[in-house]
Amino acid sequence: MTTPIIAVLAGGTSAEREVSLGSGRACAAALARSFPTRFIEVTAEALPAGLDPRRHVVFSTLHGTFGEDGRMQRLLDAAGVHYAGCDAASSEVTMDKARTKQAAAARGVRVARDLKFTASQVPAADAVIAQLGDQVVVKPNDEGSSVGLSMVANRTELVAALAGIKRGNWLIEERLRGRELSIGVLGGRAMGVVEIRPKSGVYDYASKYTKGATEYFAPAPLEDAVTAQVQRAAETAFAACGCRDYARVDFILAGEDLLYLLEINTLPGMKETSLLPMSARCAGLDFTALVREMIRPALQRFASSGRPVPS
Repeated sequence: MTTPIIAVLAGGTSAEREVSLGSGRACAAALARSFPTRFIEVTAEALPAGLDPRRHVVFSTLHGTFGEDGRMQRLLDAAGVHYAGCDAASSEVTMDKARTKQAAAARGVRVARDLKFTASQVPAADAVIAQLGDQVVVKPNDEGSSVGLSMVANRTELVAALAGIKRGNWLIEERLRGRELSIGVLGGRAMGVVEIRPKSGVYDYASKYTKGATEYFAPAPLEDAVTAQVQRAAETAFAACGCRDYARVDFILAGEDLLYLLEINTLPGMKETSLLPMSARCAGLDFTALVREMIRPALQRFASSGRPVPS
């Protein structure tokens, strides 16, 4: 029997395709230092040709719809292919921001008040203001990378944001002001806390992917007790949503100890400068070591099925 090949999936069909390709290339290069590795660019909502459950273990960097919402995971399960990261059920939950918040809140994690709706049933601005106030965040309920995010400061801006919604599932949240924090969870254990300070004041798509637009502090300059609070909340949210292997959990610290969950990213950005690798470096893991640890549980599942695993 042959040593398994790590098949790195990247690209996909979502709005985050280019981000995914960057993640995939970085991870494939790092994994190739330790394992036989194949980079596969995904161009359709289907399993790529040539995946063999007897020869391949998948490391997916498919961000957004199809790759991160459980559909790719279900195809891999049906084909008997082992893969790193969350399974289909937890991927489906965490891709839905409202369901994620509901599951975490049931375990005691604080979340912002919100209103979920579809493009076919956009609420009236006055109804939103009555429930959440006029300073809100309007965003797709099941996209990543801050795609479609709008920060609304008054009724006029809210009317404009609602008028622009033509398709999809959406979420409006009360706007929380505070410190944006992100933390990686690996094997159920939280790593270092990263603080995100966008120079524009809003961590939107431009702030994420424009060089120099955002400052990052890793580890975040927090009191030890607050760091521990963030780590506990991340581990609780991770478990509440049934996650496995790894994920990135995002919060806002709106006061000394008012910590609110924003979302869980099960397939987060994975360039060396991305948030999850920053969090891992705080815990003593460089990028190569991190991706080795991320793939290891999948290799163990492969081995437990009677297939060989690299040492």
